[in-house]
Amino acid sequence: MNDTLTVAVRVKPGSARARVGGCFDGPHGPALVIAVNAPAVDGRATEAARRALAGALGVRPAVVSLRAGAASRDKLFLVEGPASELTEALRRLRDGAAG
Repeated sequence: MNDTLTVAVRVKPGSARARVGGCFDGPHGPALVIAVNAPAVDGRATEAARRALAGALGVRPAVVSLRAGAASRDKLFLVEGPASELTEALRRLRDGAAG
């Protein structure tokens, strides 16, 4: 059975090195940090973060969608999939395991 998990993310656009991992105390609670090479222009950083999140969680990009924060570094993504597996993967990423 698939569920939908809401994931709080802090995006760092224009980073020298793309990376997924770490925790940021954001406005939506503990947020997963995603550094992307893409600049914060025309939604490119958001799209790069969406794809990076999918890759880090081991799901297809099609099951990850933006819920809130299109023009902000602090975003909420919806991820469809088995909640228990996604929650465990997310916990490991927040605890600092880089992907």
